[in-house]
Amino acid sequence: MRDPLSVLTDAFTSFLFGKVETTRLPVRTSTGQAQAVYLPTAAPGLGDSGVIIGREVYSGKGYIYDPFQLYGQQLPAPHWLVLGESGNGKSALEKTYVLRQLRFRDRQVVVLDAQGEDGVGEWNLIAQELGITPIRLDPTAALDHGIRLNPLDPSITTTGQLALLRTIIEVAMGHGLDERSGFALKVAHAFVNETIVERQPVLTDIVEQLRHPEPESAEAMNVAIDDVRAWGLDVALVLDRLVDGDLRGMFDGPTTVGIDLDAPLIVFDLSHIDRNSIAMPILMAIVGVWLEHTWIRPDRKKRIFLVEEAWHIINSPFVAQLFQRLLKFGRRLGLSFVAVVHHLSDVVDGAAAKEAAAILKMASTRTIYAQKADEARATGRVLGLPRWAVEIIPTLTPGIAVWDVNGNVQVVKHLVTETERPLVFTDRAMTESASDPHLTDDALRAAELEAEERAAAFMEQHLSDLDGSSESTVA
Repeated sequence: MRDPLSVLTDAFTSFLFGKVETTRLPVRTSTGQAQAVYLPTAAPGLGDSGVIIGREVYSGKGYIYDPFQLYGQQLPAPHWLVLGESGNGKSALEKTYVLRQLRFRDRQVVVLDAQGEDGVGEWNLIAQELGITPIRLDPTAALDHGIRLNPLDPSITTTGQLALLRTIIEVAMGHGLDERSGFALKVAHAFVNETIVERQPVLTDIVEQLRHPEPESAEAMNVAIDDVRAWGLDVALVLDRLVDGDLRGMFDGPTTVGIDLDAPLIVFDLSHIDRNSIAMPILMAIVGVWLEHTWIRPDRKKRIFLVEEAWHIINSPFVAQLFQRLLKFGRRLGLSFVAVVHHLSDVVDGAAAKEAAAILKMASTRTIYAQKADEARATGRVLGLPRWAVEIIPTLTPGIAVWDVNGNVQVVKHLVTETERPLVFTDRAMTESASDPHLTDDALRAAELEAEERAAAFMEQHLSDLDGSSESTVA
């Protein structure tokens, strides 16, 4: 019960100023109606400069991302890791991202395409639409005037050539070169470069010199010529595999004329290589060093290096070290490295755990599609994801992913346009019906004309401003 003084005070105040408090009747409502009382909130976006990825799920805002725009402000490094089970949209994301980046005239993309579809790499359709011929590395085709990349190409520096030879040998042998083998390789390489000037030196020249070293190389170290020959024997046997073994034809001759390293998109088609063989990391090493010394130049272009099935790189210590150096080097020259991996456990539990950790640390952007619960928890621990993000990863539907951009974590739905859809989805073998064998020639020609019209429409819509403005925002 209130005291008389309080009652008197309230009455006097109400007389002078009017009633200062009102009593409201309670309102009964539903949560569906009451949600309008609370304004929607969402984490801040990444700005409005870059390419559109899709929409942030909880707010519906457009989600725009570009490592070149964010670098130095919100991103300490422009490198990107994409994770997730097959069939959840990783490939569709990467393909639309590349197509949208290529609208800017100062962009250039290299793709290592390790997945096959219909006898070609899965990037083949996009390359065709852009009028680009993929660099298809195939041992059987190489024997019949196929594509060759020469590790001793004069466009690669002498130091780069020797580093590439060492990496090839170390990957194939599974351990580092000892000092004696390294010396035999060095003197053979030096002799070949000094004496062969009328043509491109090739691996056959190195193998021959390792088998028959010059007396001067032994005299320089005051050792017997037979010792130098013995030191280089294992090295010669490894390189012989590229010359006369299962990898012959791809690296044992001059670089194929006509490879256009100035094209906006360069696709290395590795789909004909056994992904589980030692050939894959050897190929990765050769292509990586070859690109480092022939493609990355200080010309102010922004370059994207996208690697499908990237666990082949990170699982080999020697190749991982090579790409780790490439990432550090490329940051000064505008290179964004994009690694696409199915499971983080493929790399963090592999033979190159230390090197994998270093590469993962340099990836300031991480995109995680649906994973099983135990895999999601392991991924969350390694990448330092918040608990709420780890909990929803197993529930994500195809096309939706958790994006962690240097600590800015959001859930994003990737949007694909109707023009892009026929080019980016890689499940045609499961969704398309077989062609009718009874189609007439006229019907086949009509289908071809329709495909050509679609290609022309695509080129007009997606590449109309390659020669125009290089403004940052893509609508």
